[in-house]
Amino acid sequence: MLSFCHYDSPVGRLLLGATEEGVVMCDWEESRRHAGNLLRLGVRQPLLTEDPTELMCLTAKQLDEYFASQRHFFTLPISFVGTPFQCLVWQELLMVPFGTTITYGMLAQRLGRAAAVRAVANAVGSNPLSILVPCHRVVGTDGNLTGYAGGLDAKRQLLHLESAPQ
Repeated sequence: MLSFCHYDSPVGRLLLGATEEGVVMCDWEESRRHAGNLLRLGVRQPLLTEDPTELMCLTAKQLDEYFASQRHFFTLPISFVGTPFQCLVWQELLMVPFGTTITYGMLAQRLGRAAAVRAVANAVGSNPLSILVPCHRVVGTDGNLTGYAGGLDAKRQLLHLESAPQ
């Protein structure tokens, strides 16, 4: 069973989705890729639950702690739904430490696919688990902020949150 609920974060509204196996979505509600992520999950229109599952409540609690600067990484069961290459990229994103950034090129090199920068960038851009799988930590070659499903302002705020003294 796939359940959804909303989460109102300080930087925008998210749609959380979970199955019995894990969290499958933490996506910006206004994202242009949102519909594609839902279709990849086999969902045409999410049915929002009025009674969030235990996993959704735990996800919201950990997001609250993250936004309160009390959590630097998430300890949630995650279920990736994507191509094998996308899942490989998303798994590598989990290795980017809190408070740091990485370029798309560096990410491609870490995956042993230095020539696949565009494919890596496309996989990062398809991440349905924003914040939980920290695609906001990926920046352009020159260190400038590049596209982000939640918008560049949200990306800037997330990076600022992570750089604040603890």
